[in-house]
Amino acid sequence: MNKGIRFTDEFKQDAVAQVVERGYAVSEVAERLGISTKSLYTWKAQFAKSPRVRSEVAEQAAEIKKG
Repeated sequence: MNKGIRFTDEFKQDAVAQVVERGYAVSEVAERLGISTKSLYTWKAQFAKSPRVRSEVAEQAAEIKKG
């Protein structure tokens, strides 16, 4: 597995799109991309939120990082 590897939001969104928009199985996409199915399900839940909610969560995370 890819422990500790960070993926870009673009990569995650494309992986999720393969499942949601193109109808591929989660296990198939995960195997093809070399990621865990758990990661893909997590990303799917993350990107299922509305863009406004994602933006608010990102802003809050940035504020927390600033300290």
